[in-house]
Amino acid sequence: MGLTMMAMGEIIRKFIRLFNYKPFKMLNIIMFGAPGAGKGTQAIKIAEKYHLIHTSTGDILRAEIGNKSELGMKAKTFMDKGELVPDAVLVDIIRSVMERNKTAKGLVLDGFPRTLVQAEELDKMLNANHTPVNLVIALETKDEELITRLLKRALETGRADDKEDVIKQRLQVYKNQTEPLIAYYKKQNKFHPVHGIGSIEGIFADICKEIDNLI
Repeated sequence: MGLTMMAMGEIIRKFIRLFNYKPFKMLNIIMFGAPGAGKGTQAIKIAEKYHLIHTSTGDILRAEIGNKSELGMKAKTFMDKGELVPDAVLVDIIRSVMERNKTAKGLVLDGFPRTLVQAEELDKMLNANHTPVNLVIALETKDEELITRLLKRALETGRADDKEDVIKQRLQVYKNQTEPLIAYYKKQNKFHPVHGIGSIEGIFADICKEIDNLI
């Protein structure tokens, strides 16, 4: 009697654990989702569990703004209006991160890419080193929930880009410019949606299932 697909999958996973076989040089994961979807929280947890480098373009840009650097001030003019920071600026940030972490086990990209241009540039950079994107985790959450979360965060942190009119603008920008990435990564069979409403640990468990199925 032949083995079922489930049984074969379990045998392969045992082989990988037994011989410490790695099907790829690096594990590169993209966290995908609208503002307020919780991708930052989950990206940190993923990085800790799988020993990856967490890279948040939003955190990097806010640090630059805090330091009042030229990059920070340029980015601030876009962020305060709820607009996306230009592709070239974000691509340069990611390129710098990759240069500093050549020996890392992998990356968790949080907030990048957000446009097709960024996705294509990222593929060029990673494929040049034979370390492609392995998995795209998409946290799916309704707009009403996102607005509620972001308004609550605004009260707690005082972030200028969390005012209601700016929030709605950011969500619209997301739909117009970011959602085409779904088709891009679906074509590569790397897109995996995860329900984004529930407890942090419950959502994280669902994400880990997707990652563990890959590795």
